[in-house]
Amino acid sequence: MKEEIDFILASAEEAMEAAIVHLEKEFVKIRAGKASPAMLSSVMVEYYGSQTPLSQVSNINTPDGRTITVQPWEKSMLPEIEKAILNANLGFNPMNNGETVIINVPPLTEERRRDLAKQAKAEAEHAKVGVRSARQEANKEVRGLEEASEDLKSNLETDIQELTDKYSKKIDDFLAAKEAEIMKV
Repeated sequence: MKEEIDFILASAEEAMEAAIVHLEKEFVKIRAGKASPAMLSSVMVEYYGSQTPLSQVSNINTPDGRTITVQPWEKSMLPEIEKAILNANLGFNPMNNGETVIINVPPLTEERRRDLAKQAKAEAEHAKVGVRSARQEANKEVRGLEEASEDLKSNLETDIQELTDKYSKKIDDFLAAKEAEIMKV
C-alpha cells in the first residue's frame, strides 16, 4: 500500500515538474529584447534534402546584446541559412557578409512587448493546465485504491492539492519574472 501511495505522489510530482521544464523551454524562445542563440532554435535549414535545425549546421553566437552571428560549417550553406531565417518569420533581417550571417536584433516596440507578455501568459496557462491534469490523474488513481480508508484517500488528495498549489505558484513566479524581463526597456 505504501509503495502505491509513494508511486502516485512521485508520478504526480514528476508530471508537474515536466510542465515547469516545458514552460522554461518555451520562455527561452520568447525574446525579451536581448539577443540570444535560443531565438533561432525553431529555424530549420534545407541541408542535403532534409530539414535540419540551424544549430546542427552552424555555430550561433551573440557577440553583444543586439547581434546574433551564424557561422555555417560549410560556406555554401550561407544563402540557405539566410532564406531559412527569413522564412521562420521571426522579424529578423539577416545580412550575409560572405563568411557569416549577421542578425541585428531590433529593439522591441511597446506593442510588441505587450504581445510577447500575452504569449508568455498563454504559455504559463498551458503549463498550469498540465499541472492540473497531473492532479486530476493522481486523484483518479487515489480513488482507485481499494484497500485505502476514506481518511487516507482524503489525506492523499490534500497532499496532491498542496503539490498542485506549489507548482502553480512556481509557474506564477516564472511568469512574473518573464513579464518583468519583457516589459523592461
